Amino acid sequence: MLRTVPDVGKIFLLIKAKDKDAAMDRMKSEIIDSELFKCLEQIHGKSYKAFMLNKLVPIVGNVCESNLGMDADSASEIAKEVDVIVNSAANTVFDERYDIALDTNTRGPSRLLGFAKKCKKLSLFLHVSTAYANGERQGIILEKPFCMGESIARERIISESPPISLPVLDIDAEIKLALDLRENAAATQKMKELGLERARLHGWQNTYVFTKAMGEMLISSMRGDIPVVIIRPSIIESTCRDPFPGWIQGNRMLDPLILSYGKGQLPGFLADPKTVTDVVPADMVVNATMAAMAKHGIAGQPGLSVYQVASSLVNPLVFNDVINFSRDYFTASPFMDSKGKRITIMGMKFFSSINDFSSYIWDEIGQQSGLMDADISDPMLSRRLEMKRKKKVDYVTHFAKMYEPYAFYGGWFDNSNTQKLMEEMSGEEMTNFGFDVGSIDWEDYISNVHIPGLMRHVMKGRLVAG
Repeated sequence: MLRTVPDVGKIFLLIKAKDKDAAMDRMKSEIIDSELFKCLEQIHGKSYKAFMLNKLVPIVGNVCESNLGMDADSASEIAKEVDVIVNSAANTVFDERYDIALDTNTRGPSRLLGFAKKCKKLSLFLHVSTAYANGERQGIILEKPFCMGESIARERIISESPPISLPVLDIDAEIKLALDLRENAAATQKMKELGLERARLHGWQNTYVFTKAMGEMLISSMRGDIPVVIIRPSIIESTCRDPFPGWIQGNRMLDPLILSYGKGQLPGFLADPKTVTDVVPADMVVNATMAAMAKHGIAGQPGLSVYQVASSLVNPLVFNDVINFSRDYFTASPFMDSKGKRITIMGMKFFSSINDFSSYIWDEIGQQSGLMDADISDPMLSRRLEMKRKKKVDYVTHFAKMYEPYAFYGGWFDNSNTQKLMEEMSGEEMTNFGFDVGSIDWEDYISNVHIPGLMRHVMKGRLVAG
């Protein structure tokens, strides 16, 4: 936005920090000094930092606190000045503690919307959710908002007669359940298990997407006359074009799998190779968000619009192709082992059973560690190697279980609203803010943009497998 719409006024950034100085330091390190904004620095030259500090206003706050954790003066200033509120705060850990995920992903948006109602000039409240908030829905999944208490599990059995008895999804009751358990048993593992249990009971794959869906429900129920847009991106990966190809932050979603496979550490996986893997580049998500802001912010009409920024229906990428493109890349540009020898990777083996996969990984890690071949006479060394082996197997198995619902996912995200939004743009706007996921050449993107971006921004150029 600062690059393409430099006349924008102030952008208030709610930053979790202990004080104003810490918030400013975080803004400088994570935004102003970030490589992502180097192109903007080239445009403004020596005045870059002054430009950024004039536009960006760090505000100490937290969506998990009352009044968003802001001091009274900051809250008053924002309420008088702000035109658009964008909420992208989220806890994206699949198996997070239930109480923590609820506080950020469910109650957080409702707190922010409560503050939005105090903003005198507000023309739009935009909430970034996820396409996977649709839970275990199958087939073509439409861009429709959630109703309060809507349950995916109930949707799936509605045609049965007599209907299966399922508890009603009551968000207040879910919050109370988590708070009560937190008071009675602070064990993190119990809280994690509770989140997964409640999610699966109501038809969601994990705590993250369940709490995000409930966040959408609260927004829908309490929005009143505030114009609301919900953006639902699928798996967000590296930038396709802007501000430069391949930028990515963090090692998440598909990336741990791609890198582990490239290092020879994951020769097999629990997945259907024909499953559609819904990927969308980060810059296309940003562009679609800005287009929605422009359309609905100018109109300022009460209502709720949902845009799914996704590729599965218009340009499907199957899991096997992700692996094959990755293999081609790492064959040409391989990782090295600790002795400087090129790591050769083979075609990935796919499993439909977690037990079969676990057994396979147990044997593979045993061979990699030398346990299968070596005659280890030292019992202490043998135990240490076995413990190390078990730890690795447990980690990989847990990783596979967390991703299993998506590795066998049977849904395709409709993006008709998003397509229509794109069609309403001028040719110049499409050139500057394009988000046509149908135009992506996946082989070129994975091989020449995404993995090189991973190697540069995540691996920092390191070629030795760790």
